[in-house]
Amino acid sequence: MIKKHILLLLFVPFSLVSALRPYQTNPLAGTWRSQDAGRTTLITIADGYLMQTTYEPSRFIATKGGPYKQETGQLRITAEFDTADSSRVGQSDAYRFTLRNDLLTLTTPSGNQIFSRIIESSTALTGLWRITARTGQGGQRTPMPKGARKTIKLLTGSRFQWVALNPETKQFFGTGGGTYTLAGTDYTESIDFF
Repeated sequence: MIKKHILLLLFVPFSLVSALRPYQTNPLAGTWRSQDAGRTTLITIADGYLMQTTYEPSRFIATKGGPYKQETGQLRITAEFDTADSSRVGQSDAYRFTLRNDLLTLTTPSGNQIFSRIIESSTALTGLWRITARTGQGGQRTPMPKGARKTIKLLTGSRFQWVALNPETKQFFGTGGGTYTLAGTDYTESIDFF
């Protein structure tokens, strides 16, 4: 089993091939950005999971996400968390989409949303990860029991976002995200929102 240490937390991939699979197998995989009036909206996609987050330079606004399926011209997303409306957890939404020249257009009830691709290459960390243990001072590992409450981390080639949630109770506990670099075994994060 592949195991990676990230920020003194131990995450294991949801799929063992997740970090090894080339980006090009899924043209939606990676990071998409839309900016409007000082507000940034990011969509990060890897391993059949999608997170959408909106923030300003000094203010987190909202995030939602969950597993998705790509159907003929549609994205079907089942919400595992939604900070704007927790009653949406467990429900699925389908959005028409088109991809053209590194632009992703989503047709939503509020109209078309256009996102530009952030050019990045996958890394050994690209994928969806779930925390399985904490590493404390002195290197002592404490396993985290597997249950409905979980902390997951989605990494594309240059972006990360972690979310603590419980889809069964529709609770959201926190999130943070930004960019990361990987140089050998050195992993460094720069926080954009928390």
